[in-house]
Amino acid sequence: MDVRWEEAGWERLTGRTGRRRLPVWDCTVGLVVGDASVLLVDPGSCVREGAAVRAEAERLTGRRVTHLAFTHGHFDHVMGGAAFAGAEVFGAVGLDALLSSGREELRADAVRHGLAEAEAAEAADLLAVPRHGVSGEWTLDLGELQVLLANVGPGHTAHDLAVFVPGERETVFCGDLVEESGEPSAGPDAVPRQWPAALDRLLALGGEDALYVPGHGAVVTAEFVRAQRATLAARFGVSGA
Repeated sequence: MDVRWEEAGWERLTGRTGRRRLPVWDCTVGLVVGDASVLLVDPGSCVREGAAVRAEAERLTGRRVTHLAFTHGHFDHVMGGAAFAGAEVFGAVGLDALLSSGREELRADAVRHGLAEAEAAEAADLLAVPRHGVSGEWTLDLGELQVLLANVGPGHTAHDLAVFVPGERETVFCGDLVEESGEPSAGPDAVPRQWPAALDRLLALGGEDALYVPGHGAVVTAEFVRAQRATLAARFGVSGA
């Protein structure tokens, strides 16, 4: 247990990784610390929330957040990105176009879920769009730490990115491909029949002993991910093991 992180509301996962469960939508923010650079995964739902996350992350690490990764394009995972001026932003290939053309839809979805109108409008107007599209795998060198970004979807959406961090135990930031605090959400932009295969790819890259960090909820094991994969396969009528 790292008391300093815990007192700030963060959970230290390994020597290189941590995360915070944000209020309201229980969305996970991930933090990856290299010797030279810092990666933040999913910056929250609005500029105010993103600014608070950035301040906390930089206080805990003692350095600026240099890289952002969006696990997918839903408002609670991307609309805090404007608070990270100067960071290099990564997402699955095609997410940049989706976000650029879908600002109004994103704003409206945030308001439907309870975000204040003014905050939703500000976040949509200032939305950070990925400059780097990941079509397969992309290795980030954060300084004595090689982090793998992998486009493992489609599944929860058409643009699902996972982040794999080596360490004493590998940490896998799954986005909403995996959810622990409720049933996985399959909205109109989901690709449900390909979701189980996305989890197969996640497990193949992460391995049996990794810490799997869901988009919502507590950290889980490979066994949990396999069980959720089986549940999704049954739910969506996907045959196979």
